Amino acid sequence: MGQLRTSPPPPQATELERWDLRTAAELRALRASLRAALTRYGLAQGEELDEVPGRVVLVATELASNSLRHGIPPTIVTLLAADDCFILDVADHDLATVPELADTRPLDSGGRGLLLAQSVSLAVGWYATEDTKNIWASFPR
Repeated sequence: MGQLRTSPPPPQATELERWDLRTAAELRALRASLRAALTRYGLAQGEELDEVPGRVVLVATELASNSLRHGIPPTIVTLLAADDCFILDVADHDLATVPELADTRPLDSGGRGLLLAQSVSLAVGWYATEDTKNIWASFPR
């Protein structure tokens, strides 16, 4: 199993929006709200986002699903912005486990959210606070 790099997102990142999830049923509303936020903040900068909202929503769904399935609720999804990127941060309250890349599991066994995040984002990392374990991914803004 591979290890993710351990580091928080850039310190200059500012929070744009935040969602607290307790059940998988809330993922649909998260996807819609996150897509709207990305479009709103992207359009505010006068830039065309192309496929970025779709990639962010896909990674958010994968990471939040894993967190809801394996972590301790609530799952906290935060959209941040730094100068040149959006940062998606997904946190749960399970401090006993370390995120690992599931590159050796059979394809039908799940657990590939981190590999997916690495393949469609600029960078992926994780860090822990006193209360949460956070996984983040960055995307072009």
